[in-house]
Amino acid sequence: MTDPLSNSVYRELPPDAVSLLNRVSAPPRLIAHLVLVHDVASQLVERLSETFPGVKFDQEAVLFGASTHDIGKAIDGAEFAGSDEDHPRRGAEMLRKMGVRDERARFAYTHGNWKDAENIRLEDLLVSLADKTWKGKQMDELETRTANFLSAACGSPVSSCQARLHEIVQSLAADADSRLAWQSSFSAPPPAS
Repeated sequence: MTDPLSNSVYRELPPDAVSLLNRVSAPPRLIAHLVLVHDVASQLVERLSETFPGVKFDQEAVLFGASTHDIGKAIDGAEFAGSDEDHPRRGAEMLRKMGVRDERARFAYTHGNWKDAENIRLEDLLVSLADKTWKGKQMDELETRTANFLSAACGSPVSSCQARLHEIVQSLAADADSRLAWQSSFSAPPPAS
């Protein structure tokens, strides 16, 4: 496979995200990763809307955030080798320079800084959660913080929200091995010299 955007298994990225990724010449493995996180985010927002019908959040923003959260990795292939943790800041700056409004560019930053970024919203946490869930990684602290937002929005006890959220996350994480294999089928850029 050479083009992760022409897959028939996972949901298509929003056109505005595809346009941005094309503008930065995002490498195939990065695009594959974003396709996977977007797919999990799509399922996550659908399941949350069914499970917590009274909770209102900007689903479109979550899907855009999931589709672009790692765009900062397009600048330097070192991130693929795990040696560069500055991609959240770079990504948010890059998106702003390309004309993306701050309320959407923020996801590039907040997905990796949800613990200490100011004014974190439910949408930020959902992008972060999708970015962990796609590969089967569980983060209790992230789930708890998300459950706190859900509880405040719907009035259910935090423990109930946490249990229902955990069930959703576990079911979405079940396909992590096949997603990891699909992403690995695309080439990563060589590290910058």
